[in-house]
Amino acid sequence: MDTKVRLSPDAQAIAPDGMEVRLLATSGRGSMAHFRLGRGATGGAVRHRTVEELWFCLTGSGEMWMSATGDLEEEPMSIRAGVSFSIPTGASFQLRNTGDGDLDVVAVTMPPWPGDAEATLVAGRFG
Repeated sequence: MDTKVRLSPDAQAIAPDGMEVRLLATSGRGSMAHFRLGRGATGGAVRHRTVEELWFCLTGSGEMWMSATGDLEEEPMSIRAGVSFSIPTGASFQLRNTGDGDLDVVAVTMPPWPGDAEATLVAGRFG
């Protein structure tokens, strides 16, 4: 467990959806990370098998498509700095950056992130 972690200036990994990852604190019940999606970028659509997540948008703006059933007709929600939301276990989701700069998010995963096999690529709303 890493109970005190400083935000790295450099990405430490690339998430299954293509976002840059900077690892933050972890505990036995959850893990936290900083995610970045560059200007004009669209992440891949994914579904998590066993974890749920809480997201908080730090900077930028974009759209998040999320569907419990994978229905591509579900309308995306607008996100911007200061907005938080939850992603339930099993929901399909996809993020795209519609702003003028990077889109930065901090997310908490419960239980802790078990590894990249957790995320399955799925058909997404944004192509």
